[in-house]
Amino acid sequence: MEKKSVIMGRREFLQLSAATGAIAIAAAAMPKFVWADVKKISLDECIGMSVKKMAENSKLVMDSWDYLQMTVSTIKNAQLRRQVVEILANPAPLFFGPLENSQTRKSVWEELQAKHLLKGTSFENFLPATADYRKSPQPFYSAPGSGYQSHHSYPGGLVTHTALNVKVSLGIFDGYRDIYGYELDRDMIIASQVLHDLHKPWVFQWGKDASSRTELPLAGTGEHHVYSIAESIFRNIPAEICVAQACAHNHPGSPKDEADVVGWIKAASILCGVDPREKGLLGTNGNTLPQPRRMENFVCHLGDHDWVLTVPAVQWLLPVMQTIAVERYAMTEKDLNGEMFHCFRNYVFSQATAMTLYHTYSLKGKDGLAEAVAKIVRPA
Repeated sequence: MEKKSVIMGRREFLQLSAATGAIAIAAAAMPKFVWADVKKISLDECIGMSVKKMAENSKLVMDSWDYLQMTVSTIKNAQLRRQVVEILANPAPLFFGPLENSQTRKSVWEELQAKHLLKGTSFENFLPATADYRKSPQPFYSAPGSGYQSHHSYPGGLVTHTALNVKVSLGIFDGYRDIYGYELDRDMIIASQVLHDLHKPWVFQWGKDASSRTELPLAGTGEHHVYSIAESIFRNIPAEICVAQACAHNHPGSPKDEADVVGWIKAASILCGVDPREKGLLGTNGNTLPQPRRMENFVCHLGDHDWVLTVPAVQWLLPVMQTIAVERYAMTEKDLNGEMFHCFRNYVFSQATAMTLYHTYSLKGKDGLAEAVAKIVRPA
């Protein structure tokens, strides 16, 4: 399948807005899984297929990619829209540029340790491999949505995860408007949610065995979260959006919860070499978020709660998938821990998503799941 255009240009956006209204079209473009769209292939074809091709082979993934681009095109602030468009097109770790200097990187590593924001990570393992910090190691649309045993762990998982989060967040925006009678900052809601996982393409690089890199902790959460905040800070995304983005993993509704968010912002600021108070990322005392706390912070947090079901869904599904792989695809125990099973599950999940398949399993059991998988990859 030929890859679709990466980003809608400004002229196309203006034409679209003038013709029918970009917001209405973005809402209508919401992707939907349909079994008839699945491209059925053999197990051998799975093994020879790149993760990028798997994502491009999935209509749901590519429709989700289009939906994200279309929704970003409705951001009213032209500069912010341009910034988000550039990140989606190339989520490169630009903040890593100054850290190419080994002495600078060592100083940052030591400061994070001294401030108890980094534990158990050696200097040699600090920060993911970076061949060229000006270029993302993979497209946004081919990255998994989390670690290989966690949610949306398949090629294109990041796109479907983010698309759902954006839809949920905009649903909250609509609900607050309709019931409470006021509008939040829609630009802020879209940008913070789209950017909240921007460095998963860097953190979760695919390996030779078709599994993704194991994530390390940073400031008490997955490192991708802090790197994503750092990237937004480095690229001069408005401070209030960086703060909302930081709230994806926790909310500032209590001192204990807010302390988590403050720690992530501090760690991201150290990575960028900035003072978070001067940047407007923290309150004047440096121990809280800027006050009054924005409601959009909470919307970003609430919108990122798909993981509550999707993490256990993947973990419950994988053992059954392994059993099916042995019984119907003639895989050995050795195969289950290597490239063959990884490619198999990558393709199956990328085409139908782990969530859709878990729903089938929850209603129809192993045999029902096996029938669904056979619609995607032909049994041996």
